Amino acid sequence: MKEQLSRAGSLFGTFFKIGAFTFGGGYAMIPLIQREVVEKRHWMEQSDILNIVAIAESTPGPIAINTATFVGYRTGGFLGAACATLGVVLPSFAIIFALSFVLRQFQALKAVQYAFWGIRAGVLALLVKALLSMYRQCPKGGFAWTLMALALLLAAFSGIGVIYILIGCAAAGLVRLYWKKGRSAQ
Repeated sequence: MKEQLSRAGSLFGTFFKIGAFTFGGGYAMIPLIQREVVEKRHWMEQSDILNIVAIAESTPGPIAINTATFVGYRTGGFLGAACATLGVVLPSFAIIFALSFVLRQFQALKAVQYAFWGIRAGVLALLVKALLSMYRQCPKGGFAWTLMALALLLAAFSGIGVIYILIGCAAAGLVRLYWKKGRSAQ
């Protein structure tokens, strides 16, 4: 029990730090989660994080909260999931609550506008880093490139919901798996 409480406290602290020092939402948190959970704390392998991010992206809700919940559950059970989720949510809630009172009074100031432009540029850099990290872990080949391009085109230029695109990609992957198994059995 003592070890479980210690792990839950570590999960809360880790995700509180990630939630407190990351701007730009869940996708900007992915590289930090990966570094803390895989490289620094060795709670999981890189492939585990990639799978958790894929699941978190596919389930309803913010990706940072879903990822924290899945990591917390995998490493600390229900208590770990609750602590990791609370840890990642609490800083944002407190900051947004405090800023909502202050920002309205200062939003017209040029310094505030420029600060937010700078934050957006930093968030873009974190998103590109997350993209590159996930790209390195994904399988490559004609099928993967075609599926990626098709998903990007559908997401960007059609009215099809992203969840349907993800379901379609998963189905295409399964069809390919069974097709390859069928060919190798012959």
